[in-house]
Amino acid sequence: MPTAIAVTGADLALPAQDERTLPAAVLPDLDRRPLEQTLAEMQVLLDQHGQVVVVCSGAAPPAVHRRLHTIRSLLESDRIALFSPDLPPLGVAVLARQLRQLASCDLSPGVLASAGRLLTHYIHAGAVLGSVAKLDRVPVTLKAHAKSWMPGSQFAVLAHPQPQLVRLGPDAQLAGPEFATRMVVAKGQLATDWVTATLAPAWQVQGLRETELPADSARWWGTGRMVEFCAHLADLPVLYQLVTSVRRTVCHWCGLDVIGDLCVFCRATPPESGDAPTAGHRTAVADGRPARLAQNPAHSRQALTP
Repeated sequence: MPTAIAVTGADLALPAQDERTLPAAVLPDLDRRPLEQTLAEMQVLLDQHGQVVVVCSGAAPPAVHRRLHTIRSLLESDRIALFSPDLPPLGVAVLARQLRQLASCDLSPGVLASAGRLLTHYIHAGAVLGSVAKLDRVPVTLKAHAKSWMPGSQFAVLAHPQPQLVRLGPDAQLAGPEFATRMVVAKGQLATDWVTATLAPAWQVQGLRETELPADSARWWGTGRMVEFCAHLADLPVLYQLVTSVRRTVCHWCGLDVIGDLCVFCRATPPESGDAPTAGHRTAVADGRPARLAQNPAHSRQALTP
């Protein structure tokens, strides 16, 4: 059985991107259900799949994170990888779906879990906000704070990969990806079509879908008056090519194949390797940093061919 990709709420289990996308294992209400019940659910996943990668939003209640670590500790299992990427909730949901796509391929559990750290670099996640008064995830100037109290003010914010914040207006723009993406949009309590009418065309996205706003989004952004968006790589051949072209190492602690500088299952750092990446590894990175998707700027927005 393929490695299970689990999420901590149904709102993080986006609809399948293609026919090969595996369903997410949903672990709801971890902080409100009996420990014995959540332990039993995780044990069933381990028995069925061998390894489990749990993707959780950093904005989830602290009790959810504590419960996940308690489950892993009580089961004494290094077959459970806990992954909480530094992304807004919608970006976390998109990343979980990318891992679900890759779970259908011939990737080992360690490489699949490590892929989340690599793919994070290619996600552009942000929101249009009605106020930035309580926003603490992105640097906000005193001037922007003051303007956020003005009636009707709206702000376009990019949280990842590089923080940006601009007041919405005729000339407002955010720097976008230099490669082909699709976009997911989740509408909160803010009436604006700036994302679909202005941002998506400016970023030349190749497809746009709407979804429900994740439950943790208001906590992450500091307001429920928002429209959250996420541009991402969507095609499985592109995702697979990215992951498989990265140099692999063997975790010296648990023995799994990994990419990057950290085993997500046991949290051990692979020992230094004297072997330098070869020229043929276009995306060979040993520390999880992103590689260029296109060498020729003229083709930077074209989708890769596997």
